[in-house]
Amino acid sequence: MAITLNVNKKPHSVDVPGDTPLLWVLRDVLGLKGTKYGCGIALCGTCTVHVDGRAVRSCIMPVRSVENRMITTIEGLADTEIHPVQQAWEEIDVPQCGYCHSGQIMSAAALLSTKPKPTDADIDSAMSGNLCRCGTYPRIREAIHRAAELLASKGGTR
Repeated sequence: MAITLNVNKKPHSVDVPGDTPLLWVLRDVLGLKGTKYGCGIALCGTCTVHVDGRAVRSCIMPVRSVENRMITTIEGLADTEIHPVQQAWEEIDVPQCGYCHSGQIMSAAALLSTKPKPTDADIDSAMSGNLCRCGTYPRIREAIHRAAELLASKGGTR
């Protein structure tokens, strides 16, 4: 069954069963490998992408449920330059192993799009579904505050 997806501002027609998880369509059909598989049950946040600007877990999202909706992956987060969240991640040197960080970055970007000046409590709440085996949570929080500064200096969110 052909399903029309809008991924990173580009239309795609995919011929997959409607119950196929979005994660596997992104990775295996469209070749977008930045979104990672973690747990497969939406508990770790590694597979986070945006659907209509909202952070969602792609490992449990049936592809038919996102037909004709705006899907953004880590590859499409920034249009032409590095996104301020990605810039902050680099400046603060957040990743250790780095495996979870595409999901972390996508969750952080979604948070900042709705709360441009988040408190520590806002950050902890928004990021609570993203696990990091390396325990870089203090640097993640610091990077989100830094990204908020970068966004503010550019005149708002993207």
